[in-house]
Amino acid sequence: MTLTRIDRTAARRASDRAAASYDAHAALQQEVESRLFERLDYFDVQPRRVIDLGCGTGSGSQALARRFPEATVLALDWAPAMLARHRHRPQGDAVALPVCADMQAMPVAARSVDLVFSSLAVHSSPDEAALFAGVRRVLRPGGLFIFSSFGPDTLYELRTAWSRVDEHAHVHRFADMHDVGDALVRAGFRDPVMDAETLVLAYREPLAVMRDLKGIGDVNAASSRARGLTTPGKLARVAAEYRAFERDGRFPARFEVVFGAAFGPEEGQPVRDGDGEIATFSVEALRRGR
Repeated sequence: MTLTRIDRTAARRASDRAAASYDAHAALQQEVESRLFERLDYFDVQPRRVIDLGCGTGSGSQALARRFPEATVLALDWAPAMLARHRHRPQGDAVALPVCADMQAMPVAARSVDLVFSSLAVHSSPDEAALFAGVRRVLRPGGLFIFSSFGPDTLYELRTAWSRVDEHAHVHRFADMHDVGDALVRAGFRDPVMDAETLVLAYREPLAVMRDLKGIGDVNAASSRARGLTTPGKLARVAAEYRAFERDGRFPARFEVVFGAAFGPEEGQPVRDGDGEIATFSVEALRRGR
């Protein structure tokens, strides 16, 4: 989850603007999505309803629809332009239904989803407790939540280069894998499994990573960011600082990728809320119990 206070209006606007260029700049996102699907193979799930949370242009949604042809797949994203790109993908028989909504407030009935899949989206959440509570709300008891997100070492080189030029926030900070796992437990999820990998992209130019970030809409949306345009002189200084990381004529960009999976709580499993615990039952579950 992001530890940076986010200007959500700016973040959403950036996602919309990047819709047309997203797929051309999303090599890392496609690789991580592939690795998340590999992890999904370890779980024996036959869902009736699936959410691709933060679906972007919809490649994951289509893959989920192909994998689970009997399921209803909801492709959920907060950027209308991203969903418009999804609608124009050749669908064939793999149809996912676009839903324009904020992942912090999913317009989905409680206990109605068997699988929530989310690749490189949940790290943008400014409130992990609210996000996880929302996912827990929509999952059926025993339903699977599987996701990938960025960890704290992400974009270490770019963050370091900027820190040597000015004092403003330029790169978002993300939660540690262990903290994310603890947050899942606090939210009431069962049996969380967490792991992390570090992926390094090697660029020919020191600031080429910034072009990819802009191309996917993953730009600096920190509330404390400097306003106005960045001058060519400042960018040149950042590039000069980035050159300290050069290896064999290439410039690395490090991404720490956190993978997580957990199951929705069974009916009546207590969930900590403030100083106490709350156990929630559906009326149908109580009637069945009697």
